[in-house]
Amino acid sequence: MGDVLVMLGVLLVAATPLALSVFALLDAARRPAWAWSLAERPQAMWMGMILVGTFLSILGIGLSLYYLTRVRPAVAAAENGKISPPRSVTPRVDP
Repeated sequence: MGDVLVMLGVLLVAATPLALSVFALLDAARRPAWAWSLAERPQAMWMGMILVGTFLSILGIGLSLYYLTRVRPAVAAAENGKISPPRSVTPRVDP
């Protein structure tokens, strides 16, 4: 019985990076292209990076976590109508 629990624990730890990457990839794929455009993020690039990262465990975890914590909120906000100022324009500061 103890061996089965150890094997189950190892399987769970080994499958977590794959599950995280697949979740991030599916989330990126389901967001509409117009939301990506409004958020000024390239959808194809992010999907490609997450897909490649799926096969490179440590890099995949990092990319997926960065997407889920930084990119996804910006795209989701644009999808919900909350448009932030363009990233390419720096705010003007009056002296």
